[in-house]
Amino acid sequence: MKILVIGSGGREHTLIWKLNQSRKVDKIFCAPGNGGISSIAKCVKIKADNIKGLLDFAVRNKIGLTVVGPEVPLANGIVDEFRKKKLKIFGPEKKAAQLEGSKIFSKEFMRKYHIPTAPFKTFSSAAEAIGFCKSVEFPIVIKADGLAAGKGVVIVKNHEDATNTIKDIMVKKIFGKAGDEIIVESFLKGQELSVMAITDGKRLLTLLPSQDHKQAFDGDNGPNTGGMGAYCPTNIATKKVMEQINEYILTPTINGFHKDGINYQGVIYVGLMLTKTGPKVLEYNCRFGDPETQVVLPLLKSDLAEIMLATIGKKLGSIGKLSWRNEAAACVVMASRGYPGKYTSGIKISGLPKNPDKNCIVFHAGTIKKDNNWVTSGGRVLGITGIDHNLQSALNRSYRTISKIKFEGARYRRDIGFRVLKTKGN
Repeated sequence: MKILVIGSGGREHTLIWKLNQSRKVDKIFCAPGNGGISSIAKCVKIKADNIKGLLDFAVRNKIGLTVVGPEVPLANGIVDEFRKKKLKIFGPEKKAAQLEGSKIFSKEFMRKYHIPTAPFKTFSSAAEAIGFCKSVEFPIVIKADGLAAGKGVVIVKNHEDATNTIKDIMVKKIFGKAGDEIIVESFLKGQELSVMAITDGKRLLTLLPSQDHKQAFDGDNGPNTGGMGAYCPTNIATKKVMEQINEYILTPTINGFHKDGINYQGVIYVGLMLTKTGPKVLEYNCRFGDPETQVVLPLLKSDLAEIMLATIGKKLGSIGKLSWRNEAAACVVMASRGYPGKYTSGIKISGLPKNPDKNCIVFHAGTIKKDNNWVTSGGRVLGITGIDHNLQSALNRSYRTISKIKFEGARYRRDIGFRVLKTKGN
């Protein structure tokens, strides 16, 4: 079987790395891919949002399975277009992808089906939003409604910050049309948790829980990014917590879509806050998380291609229980200086491992090969995933590898997993 993976980041590199292990897979294409991906898949110069170009390629090359990595093509309806041509594609259809494409849609959906989340209010007027913020208790969270590459969520601590943030999003349009409407919601206290589940529209297979690190700098300081690192599994996700997430969040989400006549097939990613009153939803994503995928999939022993095909065929029950490595994985992201703001690309990278290490994998996110040299081509450049018997040992593997990799302006967090490292068992 020939597979097409859409996207160009570390998540897509990880998906291809895992799919490449399946006996069902003969050849993998990636559109558009990156430098690291080109070593294990054939990269084709078609942008991830070029739905017609991707569809034509899939038809012409008789692709047996297409896997959508990023959110934009999903929100733009790529699954609907592929299905019209009877092509197998892994991901939710356009209506279902609103769960990530519109934060207002997702919050209203949660309110409708009594899924626990923070109290909120929506605004299409900057003046009204600023006026409302005069009467709230800080801190609060301000979210752009549309897709903003993981950067459209801002925690503000006072009215002046709220005013400036609202003006940036709604007046200056720093996120474009994504900021035409905003949500103002209460700030939830607790630890964050990422849970991904695969669904065929009826059944759910929940993947191992992980914890992301969104802020740019150590100690969870600085602006939000697409993610600076993650680890998996995490002991904050106790058996009781996971039961609550399945009972009160994941199952009601699938049932809600069924009641609304929407067919959701693919990955449901739930970003959660573990509060004193139980898990509450911060956000939904309708695809694999990044960098969570870089720590979850390396621990998965089951065949990912088989799981995806069963999902598309509405036969997820045939997969049975997923099989996992009884180890820990930790990913540390090396980013360009200035990220998530402006950064410079085209910087030479040295020190990349020449021989693959099954216990420390370098996933490429923003690289290209130029004149036989690796150079940077993005804000998040590399994700180094260590695997070992516990979190600290896994992190040690990641940081040892990072110490050998050099590029001017390289920046990474040195405290991945800091919240739980003092807890026994990690």
